[in-house]
Amino acid sequence: MRILFMGTPDFAVPCLKILIENGHGVCGAVTQPDRPKGRGHKLMAPPVKVCAESNGIPVFQPQSLKNDELLPVLEELKPELIIVVAYGKILPEYILNFPKYGCVNVHASLLPKYRGAAPIQWSVINGDKTTGVTTMYMEKGLDTGDMIFKSSTEIGDRETYGELHDRLSEMGAELLIKTVSAISGGTAPREKQNDDESCYAPMISKETGHIDWSRPSDEVLNLIRGTNPWPMSYTMYGDEVLKIITAEDGGGGASGDCGSISVRNKKLFITCGGGTSIAADEIQFKGGKRMRFADYLNGHTIDESIILK
Repeated sequence: MRILFMGTPDFAVPCLKILIENGHGVCGAVTQPDRPKGRGHKLMAPPVKVCAESNGIPVFQPQSLKNDELLPVLEELKPELIIVVAYGKILPEYILNFPKYGCVNVHASLLPKYRGAAPIQWSVINGDKTTGVTTMYMEKGLDTGDMIFKSSTEIGDRETYGELHDRLSEMGAELLIKTVSAISGGTAPREKQNDDESCYAPMISKETGHIDWSRPSDEVLNLIRGTNPWPMSYTMYGDEVLKIITAEDGGGGASGDCGSISVRNKKLFITCGGGTSIAADEIQFKGGKRMRFADYLNGHTIDESIILK
């Protein structure tokens, strides 16, 4: 079976690798164009491009999928199946309708929950206990196609978005191989999604990480985990941006206004809603280094009269 792979970030790489390792005929890889990154704005190749080129797979990087821009590639490669993993753009109908066996997506949630761009982060931010990956046939709607297989996992109490991302990318690769084998063998199931059970996972922005200290501590801790390593949760310490990288529950009975701070046992305690609190363990001021709060105290002081905003 001739497979065209469409994907861009790190999350997609295990899926591409496992297809190659299992001898599936990956005839090409479509990925986003190289983008400038870092302070030097140096052009960087997407992880999928790096993986594909290292395995001798032709790479295509269209600026757009509109106006049949990818059609010459499809006509040249003649894929029978297109695998899409975090490509980053909505596929137009001429692509969806081209391959004999359709287009299959690996999505990082248990559909129909968390359709959209950021399912992993929102599952952590919302305090979910379980999540997983789903393979599905693609259609015009956003993550609305018929489901093929699912695989679920528990979310650890202190697991971050980054840690869960890496686990789900590997789970997705294993589920993809099962899916491709079922499709090639003519045994792949199709299950309609129940739209009444769906919810949307919109894109995450830097502003998503702004902590609202009026929320209870469990919600604040979930936000901190769900935005680590990007965009990171933050608050305003006076006029300075303070990132809270890791934290733990600080216990109940907290006094003072929400956002009040105190230093105890070399930890930064912050009052949250409902008399709850968190204890920040790892922090970073803008322009400074990421460090344990205990280490920060070795050369700095904290003004406990400041209310975090």
